[in-house]
Amino acid sequence: MPPPPTPRLYFENPVGRLLEHPEGFAVFQYHPGKRKFADLQALLVHTRNLLERNQWHRMLGDQRLMAPFTEEESTWIVDYWLDATRQRPGGIYGAVILANDVFARLSMDQVMHEAKASALTYRLFDNEANAVAWLRQVV
Repeated sequence: MPPPPTPRLYFENPVGRLLEHPEGFAVFQYHPGKRKFADLQALLVHTRNLLERNQWHRMLGDQRLMAPFTEEESTWIVDYWLDATRQRPGGIYGAVILANDVFARLSMDQVMHEAKASALTYRLFDNEANAVAWLRQVV
C-alpha cells in the first residue's frame, strides 16, 4: 500500500500552519498559545488566497491545539471570513478537528452560531482520519 500523500507547507506564522494537501484541499493547523490578531488575520487571508488560487472548496481545520477566540477574533471571523458574500460560489466544505481545550470548543461554537448564514458547510470530528475521509466524499 502506498504511503499517504504528504501535504506541502504554503504559509506559517505564530498562529499556525497552512498546508496544501495533494488531494485538493487546504489544511489549517493552529499552534498553541495566545495569538496576535494581525497574525490570525494573515493566516486566514492566506487560507482564502490558497483556496481561490487552486479553485478549491474543501479545507481541514485542525483546532486541537487552538486557544479560545477573543471577542475581536470572533467578530472578524464572522464578519469577514464566514460572510457568504465573500465566499466562492458553492461555498466551502470544512472538516474541523475539535480543540482539546473546552473553552476553545465553546468559542468555536459561538462563532459558528453567529455565522448561521455562512457559506461554510462543516462537520466536527475527534480525529484527522475521519475528517479526511469526510472531505474525500465531498467532491
